[in-house]
Amino acid sequence: MTMKRMLGAVAATAILALAVPAMAQGQLKIGFIATFSGPGGALGRDLADGFMLGVEHSGGRIGGLTTEVIREDDQLRPDVGLQVAQKLLQRDRVDIITGIVFSNVMLAVYQPVIESQTFLISGNAGPSGIAGQRCSPFFFSTAWQNDQPHEAMGAHLQRQGVRAAYIMAPNYQAGRDALTGFKRQFKGRIIDEVYTTVNQPDYSAEITTLRAARPPATYVFYPGGMGVNFVRQYAQAGLTRRIPLYSAFTVDATTVEAQGDAALGTFGTAFWTYDLATGTNELFVRAFLAKHNRMPSTYAAQSYDSARLLHNALTVSNLGNKDSVRDALRKADFPSVRGPFRFNNNHFPIQNFYLYETVRDAQGRLVQSNRGVVLENHRDAYASQCAMRW
Repeated sequence: MTMKRMLGAVAATAILALAVPAMAQGQLKIGFIATFSGPGGALGRDLADGFMLGVEHSGGRIGGLTTEVIREDDQLRPDVGLQVAQKLLQRDRVDIITGIVFSNVMLAVYQPVIESQTFLISGNAGPSGIAGQRCSPFFFSTAWQNDQPHEAMGAHLQRQGVRAAYIMAPNYQAGRDALTGFKRQFKGRIIDEVYTTVNQPDYSAEITTLRAARPPATYVFYPGGMGVNFVRQYAQAGLTRRIPLYSAFTVDATTVEAQGDAALGTFGTAFWTYDLATGTNELFVRAFLAKHNRMPSTYAAQSYDSARLLHNALTVSNLGNKDSVRDALRKADFPSVRGPFRFNNNHFPIQNFYLYETVRDAQGRLVQSNRGVVLENHRDAYASQCAMRW
């Protein structure tokens, strides 16, 4: 089955599904919501490409079921995300919803999806607001809770003896979670904490203020096109060598080619790097490169895991029995690209976080090379507030 056919919604099937749920027909319908347009579009593309590779590696049939994936663009707008989620639930009658890049979109769709008792598998967004008291038996994440990657960098800088930092992020849920996570582990002085507009293209005023503050380190969270612009402008201001730049989801496979040499020597933290020596990861990276002629990002890796998690769970459970599906998902009995992986009581992963440096590899490609574990078997800070016990 081609990707185009799998990503296309068939109108006749959607009409029939109004009367007969997909599960009754021996089929699986998955709604895939992501940001496919605008400066964040590259993130949605990698999320979708990773998921579809996972479907392919499951024989094109998740859990042995005829699988249809219906793709929707949320345009990085919570209102649009809510509209497409309602369409997927009410018209397309999907069995699973997955994807979702940005946390403001996740917060818009979360309640309607879980109230419909449809499983929601986050391939990226992990806002703090759904990790604690609002946790749900119908929500799982194959990514991380938002704070965690930033906690890892805070811990790294703390261990390195950095005494102060200047921190920046876009002003939305994930940006606020990012800096909260960084400050949870970093005990040095915060010289300033700056929040900028989502999709802001020009950071010259903020960089001028930063340079005047003369911090020993800068930490930022700017995913997608925001990261391209910030890193370029930071380097153009002559700051990369003067004030070390640390980040998460700012310099990665989705942004680094556009950033070019401005990204060299920067450090980040993530749950995964392309060079992790696990058999599953090596297979995934080779297959992704062969299929798309580009390096996979963390977005692709975690979404690949979403598909493989679903495949395993639906192979050993009955799609019509939600309790059996939930029990199978909780076991997380699948070969993750990241190595160690299990779910916490709030259905967010317990996993390692790594430091990486952006370098050129033997082929001259800009890549994020693993520099070792920062946090091992790391749990998010909100799980204790979640009432679920299993």
